[in-house]
Amino acid sequence: MSVRLAVIYYSTYGTNFQMASIAAEAAKAAGAEVRLLKAPETAPAQVVAGQEAWKAQADKTADIPAVTAGDMEWANAYLFSCPTRFGVMASQMRAFIDTLGGVWAKGGLANKAVSAMSSAQNAHGGQEATILSFYATVCHWGSVIVAPGFTDPSIFKVGGNPYGYSHTQGAPFTDDVKAAIGYQARRLVQFAGKLE
Repeated sequence: MSVRLAVIYYSTYGTNFQMASIAAEAAKAAGAEVRLLKAPETAPAQVVAGQEAWKAQADKTADIPAVTAGDMEWANAYLFSCPTRFGVMASQMRAFIDTLGGVWAKGGLANKAVSAMSSAQNAHGGQEATILSFYATVCHWGSVIVAPGFTDPSIFKVGGNPYGYSHTQGAPFTDDVKAAIGYQARRLVQFAGKLE
């Protein structure tokens, strides 16, 4: 089966954009057809414009399309990446997910492979809680969770999060980080190819 992967991210300052970009490239190299998409911004434009780093990131990624319900129907696999906010996903990502009732109601999210990544300001900022809370939504969809687990040495080299890669804001994107993100993306593509 041909894997059509939607890599969907939300990123205020660029961390999750970088994570999603690394994952998208790895998935393409693994043979998937990939769409790199962002969750729509819900913060008022004047708020975004009032913070230099936030505005710079928004301007840098202005050409990346916002994800739609149509993209969700097109894809047979999803990789989500978003920051944690108080132990759950950023509200922009949640707002998008909350628009998917119509797709869900007709079974358009079922039986698709899903994986997730997150970031926070510090190493214990709620990344695991964010990913696990997101996977609860995936269970309601009837999708199939494809976590990296402890199935590759690259996971241990970057802190050992078996639920999905997590990044500390400001930390460098080293070769080990890229390897762990790439592994998670390739594993998702592999399992998505076995479903149907």
